[in-house]
Amino acid sequence: MIIALLAGAVIFVPVFKRLGLGAVLGYLCAGVVLGPSFLSVSEEPEAIMEVAELGVVFLLFLIGLELNPHRLWLMRRDIFGLGALQVVVCGGLIMLYPLFVTGRSWETALVAGLGLALSSTALVMQLIEERGSMRLPYGQKTFAVLLMQDIAIVPLLVVVTLLSPGGDNMDGASVFLDLALAVGAVAAIVVIGHNLLSPMFRILARFGGTEIMTAAALLVVIAAGTAMVAVGLSMAMGAFIAGVLLAESNYRHELEADIEPFRGLLLGLFFVSVGMSLDLPLIAQNLLLVLGGVACILVAKSVAVYGLVRVFGGDHMTGVKTGLLLSQGGEFGFVLFTSAATQGVMTAEVAGLLSATVILSMVTTPFLVRYLPPLLIRARPKPEPTEDYSDAQGDVLVIGFGRYGQIVSQMLLAAGFRPILLDNDVERVTEARRFGSRVYYGDGSRLDVLRAAGAGKAALIAVCTAPKERTSAIVDLLRHEFPQARIFARAYDRRHALNLFALNVDYQRRETFDSALRFGRDALVALGKEPGDAKDAEILVRKRDRERLEYQRIEGLAEGHAKWREVTPEPYMPPIEDEVDDDEPPAPRKAAE
Repeated sequence: MIIALLAGAVIFVPVFKRLGLGAVLGYLCAGVVLGPSFLSVSEEPEAIMEVAELGVVFLLFLIGLELNPHRLWLMRRDIFGLGALQVVVCGGLIMLYPLFVTGRSWETALVAGLGLALSSTALVMQLIEERGSMRLPYGQKTFAVLLMQDIAIVPLLVVVTLLSPGGDNMDGASVFLDLALAVGAVAAIVVIGHNLLSPMFRILARFGGTEIMTAAALLVVIAAGTAMVAVGLSMAMGAFIAGVLLAESNYRHELEADIEPFRGLLLGLFFVSVGMSLDLPLIAQNLLLVLGGVACILVAKSVAVYGLVRVFGGDHMTGVKTGLLLSQGGEFGFVLFTSAATQGVMTAEVAGLLSATVILSMVTTPFLVRYLPPLLIRARPKPEPTEDYSDAQGDVLVIGFGRYGQIVSQMLLAAGFRPILLDNDVERVTEARRFGSRVYYGDGSRLDVLRAAGAGKAALIAVCTAPKERTSAIVDLLRHEFPQARIFARAYDRRHALNLFALNVDYQRRETFDSALRFGRDALVALGKEPGDAKDAEILVRKRDRERLEYQRIEGLAEGHAKWREVTPEPYMPPIEDEVDDDEPPAPRKAAE
């Protein structure tokens, strides 16, 4: 069975990642193929899921390590406001489907609605992590809602008990006791963790080995999770709290490295087990009912979450992406439906249909997140300022005011020149003007803009644009239309430099060449070389690179690799001329490099 699970992941995950659908969908599809409906490598996928849920636990622990208590406190409005309203509003909307369409009792409909209102922490956080969106607004709001859903599982289980046939016998004291136990367990973990975790890891780091640190990390995560399970909360909640308490610890990065391998493998196994749990024969017998339920969940949760996010200050894009990420059902729904079936609130068949609905909704999420945002989020065209070039005066035209062009313009200004600065980024032009720099808005690849900006009278035109295709196009236009100007251009790499030579540029400079040489020179000094010896090494590399570039300009890019493959520092005679320190402005040359 283990071989089959690993083989399924190895086959399906790369295929789905290559298609741009992400690893999660690959794991889910691998689980469907390996499940009882096809290959049936295991008759009890639930047993696999119990172990694989540790992947979700480790994921929440790692997330907690990235969120210190101060950041978590800043999210309190989204957690307890947006998160709580999401559960209530979505639960109320979704319960209308089983209540009026399928004719279920209001108790069954309510539990179904509340269970389907919960989203999949494992699935959503994996998607957010793949996209690196945790610190973006929609990532923050999504996580806040998921955290509140983890907290809400305790009162929801109490609701199930109250709705059960014997629920009338449950008094308020029992409910209060359960809630008090949950709050007390959280407080205990906070107090113990705050006072004991850092000293414990300090002692283990001093007297233990790497494997002991790994064992201690696993112990903390599993112990905190087990304590939460004992009072009705989820293991993931306990692991998250432990992570937050260690977020400011000196051992945070080591703990991340220790837990990460377990997290990745077990989380993948969790998604495989979810796919294996999909009961295809049951879905086939109730196809329209299940598909209607999936559609109801996706629409109700997406629309409701979008509206709530806008109410809580999110923009259109944040609302759309948060709504789509939270549109599916989640693994906590399994817990709620199982409990409801056990206590007689719903039948086992209804619980199975709801679980199948949750799994199918989870399968749709990667597709929705990938393909719907471009259709729902239309970029608003940025207003283009009307530019007047009547005051554009100067002998040098600098096209492109990014990080490269800004440094070039500083050199010109420091030497007493007055450059004409041109850029086609509205925000950059506006920002530059805020800081007192007069940058003209315009597209340097348009002939009318170049003429209006004074290219016809410029003695030198510096093309500092990116990407390289744009730079080459501008250089080609300048060479044909403004032959009086010397053209200096920013090159991306060696290949682009040779392309610029072919366009008869007067001078080119690779954008990272000088900084990399200076970096290497300083590294040699740090390693114990004398500054003069380090400078000699830099001069040698410059000389050999220039010779090779000139040779390739004549013979082609593929030539010269064997001749200049290695740098041999001895014997060596430093050149008498034509070498300058890179801290000084280089003299212009036809093929300078």
